[in-house]
Amino acid sequence: MDSKLQVFSGSANPALAGEIADHLGIPLGRSFVGTFKDEETRIRIEDNVRGADAFVVQPTCKPVDHHIMELLLMIDALRRASARRITAVIPYYGYARQEKKTTGREPISGKVVANLIATAGANRLLTMDLHTPAIEGFFDIPVDHLRAVKLLTTKLRQMHLEDVVIVSPDPGGVLRANDFRARIGASLAIIAKHRPQPDVAEMLEMVGEVRGKNAVIVDDIISTGGTLVEAANMLMDRGAKAVYSFGVHAPLSGGAAGLIARSAIQQVVVTNTIPLTAAQKGDKIEVLTVAPLIAEAIKRIHEDVSVSALFT
Repeated sequence: MDSKLQVFSGSANPALAGEIADHLGIPLGRSFVGTFKDEETRIRIEDNVRGADAFVVQPTCKPVDHHIMELLLMIDALRRASARRITAVIPYYGYARQEKKTTGREPISGKVVANLIATAGANRLLTMDLHTPAIEGFFDIPVDHLRAVKLLTTKLRQMHLEDVVIVSPDPGGVLRANDFRARIGASLAIIAKHRPQPDVAEMLEMVGEVRGKNAVIVDDIISTGGTLVEAANMLMDRGAKAVYSFGVHAPLSGGAAGLIARSAIQQVVVTNTIPLTAAQKGDKIEVLTVAPLIAEAIKRIHEDVSVSALFT
Protein backbone atom coordinates (compact mmCIF):
# COMPACT_ATOMS: atom_id res chain seq x y z
CA MET A 1 0.00 0.00 0.00
CA ASP A 2 1.23 3.49 -0.79
CA SER A 3 1.69 6.15 1.86
CA LYS A 4 -1.39 8.06 0.70
CA LEU A 5 -3.68 5.44 2.28
CA GLN A 6 -4.23 6.09 5.99
CA VAL A 7 -6.61 4.42 8.44
CA PHE A 8 -7.62 6.07 11.71
CA SER A 9 -9.76 4.87 14.58
CA GLY A 10 -12.06 6.44 17.12
CA SER A 11 -12.58 4.86 20.52
CA ALA A 12 -15.58 2.70 19.55
CA ASN A 13 -13.72 -0.34 18.21
CA PRO A 14 -9.93 0.19 18.00
CA ALA A 15 -9.29 -3.57 17.96
CA LEU A 16 -11.21 -3.93 14.69
CA ALA A 17 -9.44 -0.88 13.22
CA GLY A 18 -6.08 -2.41 14.15
CA GLU A 19 -7.03 -5.69 12.45
CA ILE A 20 -8.05 -3.81 9.30
CA ALA A 21 -4.73 -1.94 9.21
CA ASP A 22 -2.85 -5.22 9.68
CA HIS A 23 -4.67 -6.78 6.73
CA LEU A 24 -3.78 -3.73 4.63
CA GLY A 25 -0.14 -3.94 5.73
CA ILE A 26 -0.03 -0.40 7.07
CA PRO A 27 0.28 1.07 10.58
CA LEU A 28 -2.86 2.50 12.15
CA GLY A 29 -2.85 6.28 11.87
CA ARG A 30 -1.83 8.18 14.99
CA SER A 31 -4.47 10.32 16.65
CA PHE A 32 -5.53 11.49 20.08
CA VAL A 33 -9.14 10.70 20.96
CA GLY A 34 -10.24 11.76 24.43
CA THR A 35 -12.20 14.33 26.39
CA PHE A 36 -11.63 17.64 28.10
CA LYS A 37 -12.34 17.97 31.82
CA ASP A 38 -15.85 19.20 31.05
CA GLU A 39 -16.40 15.96 29.04
CA GLU A 40 -16.39 17.65 25.65
CA THR A 41 -14.80 15.42 23.00
CA ARG A 42 -11.20 16.21 22.14
CA ILE A 43 -9.62 15.11 18.85
CA ARG A 44 -6.15 15.64 17.39
CA ILE A 45 -4.73 13.98 14.25
CA GLU A 46 -1.03 13.37 14.86
CA ASP A 47 0.05 12.22 11.38
CA ASN A 48 0.48 14.36 8.28
CA VAL A 49 -2.60 13.71 6.12
CA ARG A 50 -2.20 16.36 3.42
CA GLY A 51 -3.35 14.77 0.16
CA ALA A 52 -4.12 11.46 1.88
CA ASP A 53 -6.92 9.00 1.21
CA ALA A 54 -8.13 8.81 4.83
CA PHE A 55 -10.48 6.21 6.33
CA VAL A 56 -12.01 6.65 9.81
CA VAL A 57 -13.16 3.39 11.43
CA GLN A 58 -15.88 4.13 13.97
CA PRO A 59 -19.00 2.03 14.53
CA THR A 60 -21.61 4.22 16.19
CA CYS A 61 -22.45 1.75 18.96
CA LYS A 62 -23.09 2.65 22.59
CA PRO A 63 -22.50 5.23 23.89
CA VAL A 64 -23.96 6.10 20.52
CA ASP A 65 -24.08 9.90 20.70
CA HIS A 66 -20.52 10.12 22.05
CA HIS A 67 -19.16 7.91 19.27
CA ILE A 68 -21.03 9.89 16.63
CA MET A 69 -19.47 13.10 17.96
CA GLU A 70 -15.99 11.52 17.86
CA LEU A 71 -16.59 10.51 14.25
CA LEU A 72 -17.78 13.96 13.21
CA LEU A 73 -14.84 15.73 14.84
CA MET A 74 -12.30 13.30 13.35
CA ILE A 75 -13.77 13.91 9.90
CA ASP A 76 -13.63 17.67 10.44
CA ALA A 77 -10.03 17.46 11.68
CA LEU A 78 -8.98 15.47 8.61
CA ARG A 79 -10.77 17.89 6.28
CA ARG A 80 -9.09 20.91 7.88
CA ALA A 81 -5.73 19.10 7.62
CA SER A 82 -6.21 18.86 3.83
CA ALA A 83 -6.89 15.14 3.42
CA ARG A 84 -7.72 14.52 -0.24
CA ARG A 85 -10.64 12.17 0.45
CA ILE A 86 -12.30 11.10 3.71
CA THR A 87 -14.30 7.88 4.02
CA ALA A 88 -16.35 7.22 7.14
CA VAL A 89 -16.09 3.48 7.85
CA ILE A 90 -19.11 2.70 10.04
CA PRO A 91 -19.42 -1.09 10.43
CA TYR A 92 -22.49 -0.59 12.65
CA TYR A 93 -24.66 2.41 11.83
CA GLY A 94 -26.44 3.67 14.95
CA TYR A 95 -29.96 5.13 14.64
CA ALA A 96 -30.59 2.78 11.69
CA ARG A 97 -33.79 1.53 13.30
CA GLN A 98 -35.13 5.09 13.38
CA GLU A 99 -35.36 5.26 9.61
CA LYS A 100 -39.03 6.26 9.42
CA LYS A 101 -41.76 7.92 11.43
CA THR A 102 -43.97 5.48 13.34
CA THR A 103 -46.20 8.15 14.91
CA GLY A 104 -46.72 11.87 14.46
CA ARG A 105 -44.16 14.46 15.54
CA GLU A 106 -41.17 12.09 15.50
CA PRO A 107 -37.78 12.73 13.86
CA ILE A 108 -36.24 10.49 11.22
CA SER A 109 -33.06 10.16 13.25
CA GLY A 110 -31.18 7.99 10.76
CA LYS A 111 -31.47 10.76 8.18
CA VAL A 112 -30.30 13.43 10.66
CA VAL A 113 -27.14 11.41 11.38
CA ALA A 114 -26.53 10.98 7.63
CA ASN A 115 -26.75 14.76 7.17
CA LEU A 116 -24.27 15.34 10.01
CA ILE A 117 -21.70 12.94 8.53
CA ALA A 118 -21.84 14.59 5.11
CA THR A 119 -21.81 18.12 6.56
CA ALA A 120 -18.75 17.31 8.69
CA GLY A 121 -16.85 16.61 5.48
CA ALA A 122 -17.04 12.89 4.68
CA ASN A 123 -16.73 12.19 0.95
CA ARG A 124 -18.12 8.66 1.10
CA LEU A 125 -19.48 6.03 3.50
CA LEU A 126 -18.44 2.40 3.94
CA THR A 127 -20.86 0.44 6.11
CA MET A 128 -22.15 -3.07 6.72
CA ASP A 129 -25.63 -4.62 6.82
CA LEU A 130 -27.78 -1.55 7.29
CA HIS A 131 -31.05 -2.31 9.04
CA THR A 132 -32.79 -1.35 5.82
CA PRO A 133 -31.07 -0.67 2.45
CA ALA A 134 -33.22 2.45 2.04
CA ILE A 135 -30.86 4.23 4.46
CA GLU A 136 -28.36 4.42 1.59
CA GLY A 137 -30.70 6.99 0.09
CA PHE A 138 -30.30 9.23 3.15
CA PHE A 139 -26.81 10.12 1.92
CA ASP A 140 -25.88 12.53 -0.86
CA ILE A 141 -22.39 10.99 -0.95
CA PRO A 142 -21.42 7.55 -2.36
CA VAL A 143 -22.24 4.59 -0.09
CA ASP A 144 -20.52 1.20 -0.22
CA HIS A 145 -22.78 -1.28 1.58
CA LEU A 146 -21.00 -4.49 2.63
CA ARG A 147 -22.84 -7.63 3.74
CA ALA A 148 -21.70 -10.36 6.09
CA VAL A 149 -23.88 -13.11 4.62
CA LYS A 150 -20.98 -14.97 2.95
CA LEU A 151 -18.95 -14.94 6.17
CA LEU A 152 -21.92 -16.21 8.21
CA THR A 153 -23.03 -18.92 5.76
CA THR A 154 -19.47 -20.21 5.54
CA LYS A 155 -19.51 -20.64 9.33
CA LEU A 156 -22.87 -22.42 9.20
CA ARG A 157 -21.56 -24.90 6.63
CA GLN A 158 -18.57 -25.62 8.85
CA MET A 159 -20.95 -26.61 11.67
CA HIS A 160 -22.22 -29.56 9.54
CA LEU A 161 -25.80 -29.33 10.80
CA GLU A 162 -28.40 -31.57 9.15
CA ASP A 163 -32.06 -30.78 8.39
CA VAL A 164 -31.60 -27.02 8.61
CA VAL A 165 -34.45 -24.52 8.39
CA ILE A 166 -33.63 -20.81 8.20
CA VAL A 167 -35.97 -18.66 10.27
CA SER A 168 -36.75 -14.97 9.82
CA PRO A 169 -37.87 -13.55 13.20
CA ASP A 170 -40.11 -11.00 11.46
CA PRO A 171 -41.53 -10.36 7.95
CA GLY A 172 -39.11 -7.46 7.45
CA GLY A 173 -36.15 -9.84 7.51
CA VAL A 174 -37.48 -12.28 4.90
CA LEU A 175 -35.18 -11.12 2.11
CA ARG A 176 -32.14 -11.49 4.36
CA ALA A 177 -33.22 -14.94 5.56
CA ASN A 178 -34.08 -16.09 2.03
CA ASP A 179 -30.62 -15.05 0.79
CA PHE A 180 -29.13 -17.05 3.66
CA ARG A 181 -31.37 -20.03 2.82
CA ALA A 182 -30.49 -19.98 -0.88
CA ARG A 183 -26.76 -20.01 -0.16
CA ILE A 184 -26.91 -23.18 1.95
CA GLY A 185 -29.86 -24.98 0.38
CA ALA A 186 -32.28 -25.04 3.32
CA SER A 187 -36.00 -24.45 3.85
CA LEU A 188 -37.49 -21.22 5.19
CA ALA A 189 -39.80 -20.30 8.07
CA ILE A 190 -41.17 -16.86 8.97
CA ILE A 191 -42.36 -15.60 12.36
CA ALA A 192 -44.82 -12.73 12.62
CA LYS A 193 -44.28 -10.45 15.61
CA HIS A 194 -45.88 -7.37 17.10
CA ARG A 195 -44.13 -4.56 18.98
CA PRO A 196 -46.50 -3.03 21.54
CA GLN A 197 -43.70 -0.65 22.55
CA PRO A 198 -40.02 -0.05 21.63
CA ASP A 199 -37.66 -2.98 22.39
CA VAL A 200 -40.61 -5.24 23.31
CA ALA A 201 -41.72 -7.99 20.91
CA GLU A 202 -44.63 -10.42 20.99
CA MET A 203 -44.51 -13.52 18.78
CA LEU A 204 -47.85 -14.02 17.00
CA GLU A 205 -47.67 -16.83 14.44
CA MET A 206 -45.28 -18.77 12.23
CA VAL A 207 -45.29 -19.97 8.63
CA GLY A 208 -43.13 -22.99 7.77
CA GLU A 209 -42.26 -26.41 9.16
CA VAL A 210 -39.58 -26.72 11.86
CA ARG A 211 -40.44 -30.01 13.58
CA GLY A 212 -37.40 -32.26 13.92
CA LYS A 213 -35.12 -29.67 12.28
CA ASN A 214 -32.20 -27.51 13.34
CA ALA A 215 -33.70 -24.02 13.30
CA VAL A 216 -31.32 -21.15 12.51
CA ILE A 217 -32.67 -17.68 13.29
CA VAL A 218 -31.12 -15.04 11.00
CA ASP A 219 -31.29 -11.35 11.91
CA ASP A 220 -29.19 -8.22 11.40
CA ILE A 221 -29.22 -6.85 14.98
CA ILE A 222 -29.37 -8.66 18.33
CA SER A 223 -30.15 -5.92 20.83
CA THR A 224 -32.19 -6.76 23.94
CA GLY A 225 -32.35 -10.45 23.05
CA GLY A 226 -36.09 -10.47 23.71
CA THR A 227 -37.12 -11.15 20.10
CA LEU A 228 -34.47 -13.84 19.75
CA VAL A 229 -35.40 -15.73 22.93
CA GLU A 230 -39.15 -15.53 22.27
CA ALA A 231 -38.60 -16.81 18.74
CA ALA A 232 -36.45 -19.67 20.08
CA ASN A 233 -39.17 -20.62 22.57
CA MET A 234 -41.77 -20.69 19.79
CA LEU A 235 -39.52 -22.86 17.63
CA MET A 236 -38.91 -25.35 20.44
CA ASP A 237 -42.66 -25.46 21.17
CA ARG A 238 -43.21 -26.28 17.49
CA GLY A 239 -40.85 -29.27 17.74
CA ALA A 240 -37.52 -27.92 16.52
CA LYS A 241 -34.58 -30.23 17.33
CA ALA A 242 -32.33 -27.31 18.33
CA VAL A 243 -32.16 -23.54 17.81
CA TYR A 244 -29.16 -21.51 16.63
CA SER A 245 -28.87 -17.81 15.84
CA PHE A 246 -26.80 -15.90 13.30
CA GLY A 247 -26.65 -12.12 13.46
CA VAL A 248 -24.39 -9.37 12.15
CA HIS A 249 -24.45 -6.71 14.88
CA ALA A 250 -24.70 -7.45 18.60
CA PRO A 251 -25.30 -4.32 20.73
CA LEU A 252 -26.55 -6.66 23.51
CA SER A 253 -28.35 -3.92 25.41
CA GLY A 254 -29.35 -4.27 29.05
CA GLY A 255 -29.37 -7.86 30.24
CA ALA A 256 -29.31 -9.39 26.75
CA ALA A 257 -26.17 -11.47 27.36
CA GLY A 258 -27.65 -13.09 30.46
CA LEU A 259 -30.99 -13.66 28.74
CA ILE A 260 -29.28 -15.49 25.88
CA ALA A 261 -27.12 -17.51 28.28
CA ARG A 262 -30.24 -18.79 30.08
CA SER A 263 -32.22 -19.46 26.90
CA ALA A 264 -32.82 -22.63 24.89
CA ILE A 265 -30.53 -21.37 22.12
CA GLN A 266 -27.55 -23.65 21.49
CA GLN A 267 -25.22 -21.09 19.92
CA VAL A 268 -25.24 -17.48 18.73
CA VAL A 269 -22.85 -16.39 15.97
CA VAL A 270 -22.25 -12.67 15.41
CA THR A 271 -19.51 -10.43 13.99
CA ASN A 272 -17.16 -7.94 15.63
CA THR A 273 -18.72 -4.80 14.11
CA ILE A 274 -19.42 -4.01 17.78
CA PRO A 275 -16.86 -5.04 20.43
CA LEU A 276 -18.01 -7.57 23.03
CA THR A 277 -16.40 -8.33 26.36
CA ALA A 278 -15.57 -11.86 27.45
CA ALA A 279 -18.40 -11.69 29.99
CA GLN A 280 -20.89 -10.72 27.27
CA LYS A 281 -19.80 -13.55 24.99
CA GLY A 282 -20.02 -16.23 27.67
CA ASP A 283 -20.16 -19.83 26.43
CA LYS A 284 -22.83 -19.41 23.77
CA ILE A 285 -21.74 -16.42 21.68
CA GLU A 286 -19.07 -16.81 19.01
CA VAL A 287 -17.66 -13.73 17.26
CA LEU A 288 -16.40 -13.73 13.66
CA THR A 289 -14.17 -10.94 12.39
CA VAL A 290 -15.17 -8.71 9.48
CA ALA A 291 -11.70 -7.14 9.27
CA PRO A 292 -10.60 -8.97 6.07
CA LEU A 293 -13.80 -7.96 4.26
CA ILE A 294 -13.59 -4.30 5.30
CA ALA A 295 -9.86 -4.19 4.51
CA GLU A 296 -10.49 -5.55 1.01
CA ALA A 297 -13.24 -2.96 0.46
CA ILE A 298 -10.91 -0.15 1.62
CA LYS A 299 -8.21 -1.41 -0.75
CA ARG A 300 -10.67 -1.42 -3.65
CA ILE A 301 -11.97 2.07 -2.84
CA HIS A 302 -8.41 3.38 -2.61
CA GLU A 303 -7.51 1.82 -5.96
CA ASP A 304 -10.80 2.93 -7.59
CA VAL A 305 -11.91 -0.59 -8.49
CA SER A 306 -15.29 -2.26 -7.99
CA VAL A 307 -16.48 -3.00 -4.45
CA SER A 308 -19.68 -4.71 -5.62
CA ALA A 309 -17.50 -7.36 -7.30
CA LEU A 310 -16.90 -8.73 -3.79
CA PHE A 311 -20.50 -10.03 -3.82
CA THR A 312 -21.02 -11.14 -7.41
